[in-house]
Amino acid sequence: MPNSPTYLGTVQDVQGATISVALDKDTVSGLAFIDGHGYRIGQIGSFVRISIGFTDLFGIVSQVGAGAVPEALVKVEPYGYRWMKVQLIGEGQRAGEFKRGISQYPTIGDEAHLVTEHDLTRIYGRPDAPNFVRVGSLASTESIPALIDIDRLVTRHSAVLGTTGAGKSTTVANLLASLSEPSRYPSTRIIVLDIHGEYYAALSDRATLFRVNADESRGEKPLFIPYWALSFDELLRVTPFRGLNDADRAALVEKVKQLKLASLQTQPRNGVTADTMTVDTPIPFSIHRLWYELHRYVCSTHTAQSANQNTATEAIEKDPMGQPILGDIMKAIPPKYSPITQGGPNRVYLSAAPLNIRRQIMATESLLRDTRYDFLFRPGPWCPNPTFQKLDGQPKQDLDALLKSWVGGNKPITILDLSGVPVSILMDLVGVVIRLLFDALFWARYLPEGGRTRPLLFVLEEAHAYLNSGNEGAASIAARRIVKEGRKYGLGAMIVSQRPAEIDPTILSQCGTTFAMRLANASDRSHVTGTVSDNLEGLFNMLPSLRTGEAIIVGEAVQLPLRALIDAPAKNRRPDSHDPKIYDPDANGGWNRTKHAEDYARVLEHWRSENPRSGNTPGS
Repeated sequence: MPNSPTYLGTVQDVQGATISVALDKDTVSGLAFIDGHGYRIGQIGSFVRISIGFTDLFGIVSQVGAGAVPEALVKVEPYGYRWMKVQLIGEGQRAGEFKRGISQYPTIGDEAHLVTEHDLTRIYGRPDAPNFVRVGSLASTESIPALIDIDRLVTRHSAVLGTTGAGKSTTVANLLASLSEPSRYPSTRIIVLDIHGEYYAALSDRATLFRVNADESRGEKPLFIPYWALSFDELLRVTPFRGLNDADRAALVEKVKQLKLASLQTQPRNGVTADTMTVDTPIPFSIHRLWYELHRYVCSTHTAQSANQNTATEAIEKDPMGQPILGDIMKAIPPKYSPITQGGPNRVYLSAAPLNIRRQIMATESLLRDTRYDFLFRPGPWCPNPTFQKLDGQPKQDLDALLKSWVGGNKPITILDLSGVPVSILMDLVGVVIRLLFDALFWARYLPEGGRTRPLLFVLEEAHAYLNSGNEGAASIAARRIVKEGRKYGLGAMIVSQRPAEIDPTILSQCGTTFAMRLANASDRSHVTGTVSDNLEGLFNMLPSLRTGEAIIVGEAVQLPLRALIDAPAKNRRPDSHDPKIYDPDANGGWNRTKHAEDYARVLEHWRSENPRSGNTPGS
């Protein structure tokens, strides 16, 4: 009613879910106090309630002032300013539950009212509801908590988007801390693919950290990704064998299958037989033996020229004791062959093997010797160790131990710190990790350990680096599979990026909930606006002016789109992503501290060890 303190004006124009409200001449602008609570009137992102009988329609203000005047009245009111444009979002019965979507529309003259704290509580739910977690408070009414429905947040996927310094990492850390609260969710499963090693500082009390070059004295665990768990195509991507012609590829497939079959015959594995095994079945085999046998087949020299390698005699040189110099399989040292000769009765010929992979074999030899790749090709307890006496060495552990350490451990969050992974294979390994876990939980979906019973959330940090449009890499393929199919199997994704314009629109459009933080770039803003389902262009025009730690949250995990201030975490729960201080008030760092002697030998030590906390680092 016009005398109500919540009365704003009347509906004067309806275009689908977009309506225009003419403010009453007695409606004050600015701040209004109702029942002791302050409400901002005429603010972009504030809420409006329109009563139709026993039903209340709810909408969000997207435009205010002259630009909100209906087109037909522009000439009549060229300088009109007491108008609001509202996007209808949902409805609810007077004493009933709020629901997204509109079943009926307002008519001319219907009253528009300010949404009060009572209405907001009814819309957003209660903080003590078991399926809601608090992430902050409403920017327009700070007494109302911003609540997220975790059922829809996890399995319907989400995206946290914002420019550098907007509070993106802090928001993610806050979300993960809320989702892993032991008293509420003791069986949480979250796996964070951390490209820059930022999140362990914020979640150390509830996260297990795996990293290359782990410092086990600090509680870190070594990251191993067994190469034999990769599919054949994935293995080709991380070795020099990518790009083979069809004949060479087919021969390599058969060789890998032979090694896997020999391994399976030595140690049978539950769930697979020789008849059902394929080249992609995760059966342990030795890539060092694969390289060694290919090297002897293709790169060896012989004392007789023959198209049949079985009848040719290898020209392997001998040591002073008369023993053949066979090399070392695990050290990737090949046999020592006699050099090719041009003539004479003991002429030495190059191998007549039909495979054209000599260059790839030499490159693989170098790769297997490179200690940077030991986490992949010498994966600790998952590494088969063949010798000349024991051709089919078996690893000490199978993949079940790896899966348990990643998603079945005592702590709810697993952080895979990929900052030490060589850049050349980083994006492929992101795809490998996603695919491994997807396949494992997909096939176990009806077991207690499966995703349907105990869902798993993937957090994909710096997603624009490997989920960009047109990218057909392993990471992009695996992420598309998660966002398209993961919901049915209890697998969710949280996409985190500072450049949403570079992310594949297919992936971003599948994110049911978006946390849009400050975005100054016009292409980034338009990309975000185009992928959300609600018609909220006016609301997203606020993105360049959002404060640090402020977000516009839209989508399925919130009842209404909202502008929220994310709760600032305690100092011990902040990710290691804060800006370095140029001027430090405490004079502990920055450019204003007293200059003292510096030891760049320590810099070199850390550089060589590729570990920022090795040695005697202050504060380590």
